[in-house]
Amino acid sequence: MTPEQVRRGHRGPTAGLADGYAQANLVAVPADWAYDVLLFAQRNPKPCPVLDVTDAGDTTTVLARDADLRRDLPRYRVWEHGELVDEPTDASAHWRDDLVAFLIGCSFTFESALKQAHVPLRHVEQGRNVPMYVTDRECRPAGRLHGPVVVSMRYVPADLVETAREVTARMPAVHGAPVHVGDPAALGIADLDRPDFGDRTEPHAGDVPVFWACGVTPQAAVMASKPPFAITHAPGHMFVTDVPDSAYRV
Repeated sequence: MTPEQVRRGHRGPTAGLADGYAQANLVAVPADWAYDVLLFAQRNPKPCPVLDVTDAGDTTTVLARDADLRRDLPRYRVWEHGELVDEPTDASAHWRDDLVAFLIGCSFTFESALKQAHVPLRHVEQGRNVPMYVTDRECRPAGRLHGPVVVSMRYVPADLVETAREVTARMPAVHGAPVHVGDPAALGIADLDRPDFGDRTEPHAGDVPVFWACGVTPQAAVMASKPPFAITHAPGHMFVTDVPDSAYRV
């Protein structure tokens, strides 16, 4: 599928789609909360690498100039005072003229590079959303925003962990190198079979869990900090851009 085909017709998780193009997380907040989000992202660049920020009320982005941020993601989440109130496939009815949208780098972007390095992607093989977990690591607070770091997890064969680390380290704008390898308890994760977001993934013999910082972290901050209103992507249902993933390789 092309990025435009995903934006205009797909309604599920976007892992493995539009291979070779960058994907992005979305968080849109009222303008009077935008500085808090920008500062939060600046203080927490690993989980919140900013790719673009819109002007208040603008529903377009330089990452895909023909796209409309109100309706070109597969699924959205609408929040009021930290509570989830709707999960529409079109957010036009909820969008406000004062919203500032942040597009944040997504680890789906580096998956084509992992495939090129012959690192298997178990969740894609199994037709599942990537599993994501809330950790016991706190982000550095900023203004009114605070909350825990969220991570995504991929099972990687033990002999390819260093390859996965090297490949993803070259893409810091989409979370970069893993934040942890091995024992999930070190991140405060009690059970890998019960992700907080996404789907459980089956490991193969010899696989080890590898954890990357995740762009769902701003949603965890929305839940913890309770701004009056926000719109985000549904976890794993990303904004597929027109930017080649190679643009984020250093």
